[in-house]
Amino acid sequence: MISIQSATAHPDPASQLEAKLKPLWVAANQGDVSAYRSALELMAQALRRSFSGRLRGRAAVAEELVQEVLLTIHVKRGTYNPAFPVSAWMYGIARHKCADFFRSQGLADSLTDSLTDSTENGEDLQIASEECTADTLRDLQTLLNYLPDSQRTAITLAKLEGLTLEEVSDKTGSSIAAVKVQIHRGLPKLAEIVRKTK
Repeated sequence: MISIQSATAHPDPASQLEAKLKPLWVAANQGDVSAYRSALELMAQALRRSFSGRLRGRAAVAEELVQEVLLTIHVKRGTYNPAFPVSAWMYGIARHKCADFFRSQGLADSLTDSLTDSTENGEDLQIASEECTADTLRDLQTLLNYLPDSQRTAITLAKLEGLTLEEVSDKTGSSIAAVKVQIHRGLPKLAEIVRKTK
């Protein structure tokens, strides 16, 4: 028989993540730059665990998805509702990014169903699916302007407009391999800019 004490002595990983993340995110939204960086690092670690466990052998894809989610969190941070768990909001964004990725690859998106969802009743909060506001788009454009033209164009077409790699290649005149390189180089740069420019 499992005692109540032993069952509560080891909270589940989602609860542990939320307990660490929520105060950091609240402080970050009050202007604490150090808390913001710490929150992003916690988020990155949790997302890497979720993605890498389900995208075995596709580490580059997993890391690209992590960077995309972090970028989206940065530009949509104003949409977070403090009444909900931060981790649920984060995983909601992650589910949408996974769905976008699988659609772009013409694959089933069963991965999105198994990403951690820390809502109490299991319902999708639908926070992350809100349309981008004008402020969000301006914020994102400001970040993209830090990148070289080729990286900015590849990310805009593939990640924001939802074109396939083949379509981006046709539109830019670059090879598919070159488009992939521009995206793989640009996303980590954006993530680094996000960490430095709260």
